[in-house]
Amino acid sequence: MEKNRLSLDITVEGIVQGVGFRPFVFQLARRRALCGEVANTADGVFIHLEGKSEGVLAFIKELSEKAPPLSHITRIVVSKGTLNGCTAFTIASSRPESRKSALISPDVAVCDACLKELFTPGDRRYRYPFINCTHCGPRYTIIDDIPYDRPNTSMKHFVMCEKCRAEYEDPEDRRFHAQPNACPACGPHVFLHDEKGRRMPSEDPIRDTVSLLKQGAIVAVKGLGGFHLAADAVLDEAVMRLRKQKRREEKPFAVMAKDLEHIVAFAMVRPEERPLLTSMQRPIVLLEKKQPNPLAAAVSPENKYFGVMLPYTPLHHLLLENGFTALVMTSGNLSEEPIAIDNEEAFSRLKEIADYFLIHDRDIYLRSDDSIVRHTAGAVRMLRRSRGFVPRPIFLKIDAPPVLACGAELKSTVCLTKKNQAFLSQHIGDLDNPSTEAFFQQTVSHLERILDIRPGIVVHDLHPDYLSTRWALEARKTEKRMAVQHHHAHIVSCMAENRIQGSVIGLAFDGTGYGPDGTIWGGEILLADERAFQRMAFLEPVPLPGGEAAIREPWRMALSYLTAAFGPAFDFQKIPSLNPMDPKAMGIVVRMMQRGIQSPVTSSLGRLFDGVAAILGVRQRVRFEGQAAMALEMIADENTRETYVCPWTPEIPIRIPTAPIIEGIVRDLMDGMPSHRISGKFHATVIEMFTQVCRTVAEETGIRRAALSGGVFQNAILLKGFVDALTRYGFEVYTHSQVPANDGGIALGQALVAAATVKS
Repeated sequence: MEKNRLSLDITVEGIVQGVGFRPFVFQLARRRALCGEVANTADGVFIHLEGKSEGVLAFIKELSEKAPPLSHITRIVVSKGTLNGCTAFTIASSRPESRKSALISPDVAVCDACLKELFTPGDRRYRYPFINCTHCGPRYTIIDDIPYDRPNTSMKHFVMCEKCRAEYEDPEDRRFHAQPNACPACGPHVFLHDEKGRRMPSEDPIRDTVSLLKQGAIVAVKGLGGFHLAADAVLDEAVMRLRKQKRREEKPFAVMAKDLEHIVAFAMVRPEERPLLTSMQRPIVLLEKKQPNPLAAAVSPENKYFGVMLPYTPLHHLLLENGFTALVMTSGNLSEEPIAIDNEEAFSRLKEIADYFLIHDRDIYLRSDDSIVRHTAGAVRMLRRSRGFVPRPIFLKIDAPPVLACGAELKSTVCLTKKNQAFLSQHIGDLDNPSTEAFFQQTVSHLERILDIRPGIVVHDLHPDYLSTRWALEARKTEKRMAVQHHHAHIVSCMAENRIQGSVIGLAFDGTGYGPDGTIWGGEILLADERAFQRMAFLEPVPLPGGEAAIREPWRMALSYLTAAFGPAFDFQKIPSLNPMDPKAMGIVVRMMQRGIQSPVTSSLGRLFDGVAAILGVRQRVRFEGQAAMALEMIADENTRETYVCPWTPEIPIRIPTAPIIEGIVRDLMDGMPSHRISGKFHATVIEMFTQVCRTVAEETGIRRAALSGGVFQNAILLKGFVDALTRYGFEVYTHSQVPANDGGIALGQALVAAATVKS
C-alpha cells in the first residue's frame, strides 16, 4: 500500500494569510481524502500532505487554480515529504520564525455575504459596524507583525465570545481564523463625541450622526485607515464651511455615495468605470460631472470631474442608507498634514474643523489614505496608490538586494525591495512639516519590521534639500547610500512596472526635479536604462522668478516666458489677463530675472503650462500643486488639430524653444481666439513637438521604445495624445497603471536603479 501513497511538503508564498487560505486547503484535502496538516509560517503557508498519488497531484493542481479570492500566490515550493502514517488532515498553530517572507493582504471592502448579514433583522450581527470575514475587512492598517494572527493585530484587545470563538475555530465556517472576527457582544463599538471630545449619551450613535449630517454638521468619522471629515454633499453652507475650516480653499473634495444608482444622479459612469467603483479596493474614481447636478458647487469647483467612491466599511453602509445623495468624505486633517488615526489625536487636531466625532475603539496601527484612480487612454491610471493596494508588491524583472528608496518631496512614498518584489508604501504626503516627517519615518520602520527587510542600500533623490534626502544622509549612516536623479527615477519606475529592461526613450515631464547641472528640470527626453541616462532633449530653460513663489503665482511664469519671447521691454499690460496686475510688481520681477536674483532656471513643462494658463487668464495664483495646469486642461478644446510652429535644431542634446509657441499664443489672443481653442492648440503643439523630437532621437539611437512618466502625464489629453501619436510612428509605448506617474512612483524607480547598479 505504501507504494501507492505519496508524501509532499509544500510551501505557498504570497498573500496567503488572513484570506481563508488554510480552510481552503483543509477542505481541498478532505475532498481528496488526504491527510497531513497546514500551518501559517513566516514564509507563508506550509502544507504537509499524504495520500494516494492521484489525489495528491490533483490537490497540487487545484491549489493554484481555485485559491480564495483575496489570496495571491507568488510561488509554490514542493519537496518530497516523509510518510508518517497520519489518518486525518488538521490545521496546526502558526509557526513564528526569525525570517519573514509572508505577504499581507491590503485592506478590502466588506463582502456581499457580510453585507447581507448586516442588513438582515434577526442576524446576531444585524447593523453591527465591524462585521467582517476572511474575504473582507481590515488587514494592513491593523497589523503590527507577522504571522497575521490576532495577537499581532489591534484586535488583541478584544476577547472573542463563545459564538465568535466557535466560528473562528471551525474550518467549515467563513470566519475561520478571520483575525478581526467580532460581534456586538465582544467586539469594538462606535461612540459619538462633541467638538470638545466629550462622549455624548446616545443609544444609536450612527442614527444620531445621520441626523446631525442632515442638519449641516461636519462629523469626523473614524474609518479603516484614518478619519474622514464628512458633510452632506448637497448642502452648500456645510461644504463651504468645511472648506474654510479645513483650509482647503479650492482642491476638490471626494464624495461617497450609497451605490451606482445614486452616483448616476450627479456623475457620468462609463462601462469601464463601473468595475473600478465596485472593486474590492473601492478607490476614489474620477468621473465626469453631469450638468446640472445636485451636489454643492464647492465640492469640486472649476473642475470637470468628481472624485467618487462607494462605501467600503459596514459603518459607511449604515450611514449612507439614509437617503443621502452623497456625503463629502475628505481626509481627516488640516491641508498638507497626515490623516488622523487615533481618537485623542483626532479630538486635538480636528477640533477646529469638526462639530462632532463618530469614533470607535479599534486601534488603527498605520494610516492609509483612500486611493485615487481614473480610466483614461485605454487603461486604469493610479493617481494615488494607498488603501486597498498597499502592501501588495510590484513584481520586478530582476531579483533585487534589500534596498530602501526614500522617494521625493511631494506625494511622498517609500519603497523596499526583497528578491523580485518591490513594496511601495501607501501615500505619505508632502514632506514639508514635522507631522508628515514623523509619518514618513513610522512607515519606513513599520514596513521594515513586517516585511523583515534590512536594507543594505538607501537611495535618495539628487536634490540636497529634500527632507527625504537629508534623512537618508543623516539618519541611515550604516547603509550604503546612493543618489538617483529625479527624472531618471521617473522613467525607470515606468520600466519597472512594465517589467522591461534595456534602453528606452524616456519622456519625463513634471513641475520640478533637480538636474545634475544644478538647474530645475522637468521637460526632458532621456535615453535611459536601469543604470544610467543621457539627456537627449529639453525645453529651453527660462528663469523661475522668486523660486517657490513662481510655483504659487503662475503670473510670474507668464512674465518669464513673455520676456524670453519678446524681451524685457515688452508691454505686459497688452495681455488682458495681466492688465490688472501692479506694473511696479511686474517690473520688480523682470529686474530679478535680468540680474539673476532668486531666479534659478528651469526646463519644466509643468511651469510652461503654468505660464500659458496665466497668459490666458485661467489662473494667476494657485491654491494647490498643479492647479493652473489642471485648469488649462479643463478648458481645452480636445478636438483642435491646429498647432503652433516651433522650429528646433536637431543637434543632440536638442534645445526646444518655447518663444515661438508663446508668440503664437499672444498673436491668437490679440486676434480674439477663445481661450479654449488656444488651450487645445497648445496641447496639440506639445504632443506634436515632442513626438517629432522623439522621432529624431530614435533615428539617432535606433531605440523605438518610449516610456512616459512624470506628473504632467496625469493630464488625460496629453497622455492619450502621446500614446496615439507615438504608436502611429511605430514606437512601443509604455505608461503607468500600477503606480502613479507623479512623484508617488519615484521611490520604485529609485529602488530599481540601485538594484540594477549593484547587480551590474
